[in-house]
Amino acid sequence: MNFPNIFSRSSKDKLDKSLSKTKDSMFNKLARAIAGRSTVDENILDGLEEALITSDVGVETTLKIIGKIEERIARDKYINSKELNSILRDEITAMLTDNRSETDGFSIPDTSKPYVIMVAGVNGVGKTTTIGKLAYQFTKAGKKVYLGAADTFRAAAADQITIWGERANATVIKQQAGSDPASVAYDTLSSATANKADVVIIDTAGRLHNKINLMNELTKIKNVMKKIVPTAPDEILLVLDGSTGQNAFEQARQFTAATEVNALAITKLDGTAKGGVVIGISDQFKIPVKYIGTGEGTDDLQIFNRKEFVDTLFSD
Repeated sequence: MNFPNIFSRSSKDKLDKSLSKTKDSMFNKLARAIAGRSTVDENILDGLEEALITSDVGVETTLKIIGKIEERIARDKYINSKELNSILRDEITAMLTDNRSETDGFSIPDTSKPYVIMVAGVNGVGKTTTIGKLAYQFTKAGKKVYLGAADTFRAAAADQITIWGERANATVIKQQAGSDPASVAYDTLSSATANKADVVIIDTAGRLHNKINLMNELTKIKNVMKKIVPTAPDEILLVLDGSTGQNAFEQARQFTAATEVNALAITKLDGTAKGGVVIGISDQFKIPVKYIGTGEGTDDLQIFNRKEFVDTLFSD
């Protein structure tokens, strides 16, 4: 059964607040670029390019946006500065990879049980916190959730995920520090399957080692899980810290090269002016941003809705 996502007033308020610094940074610069001008000319495009790049949209994505606007100018011959906002909305929305959860909310397919999510990301990006918030949302929706503490290399990781598991009323499976991560994943799926769990979320090590070692470790975890659930993992969720800007791009490159990432969670958008990274990463890697973090509370994880995101950035 799906649980529709109703974008509530409180959710919209949280999104507005979390994107306020990005909005002020990006569009104050844009406003200055078009001030006093009636048509979109080369100076406005230069100002727009600077505004997008300094908001961490990324050079390649920025140049694509500028190119689309130049195509419109060449075709329509005349575009005024008021029309520019509308064009930007359309182009940026189109560049954000479609997220099928926009209307489904925190739901899982009926056909797969348990639904297995493997979570990756470097230390400090909010990976374990995101797992806890996800578990909370799933249990709130009536799902039976198991968490696997397979980040066995960071001493406090298992304790941290245990605390979140208690908050979310989810079962946590863990072993001693330094244990084989794949063994933890195996135990978690074995127990989850025996107890008819709906959702299994597996944490993985957050250190950023070289690509070969990273690939080998994640592949081993996946292969072990398939012995219990042949379809596992259903989702490989990469967690990125939105406040790190271009570093998030590099982390996305590392992890997408190492494993088949098919969903993104962008955290810490509250308090940063670098929220443009959401646009660039979604465009460059063609992976949907599924969740965004808007605060520290258990409820501060939202389904990413690209229309709401763009509307918030362009709202007065």
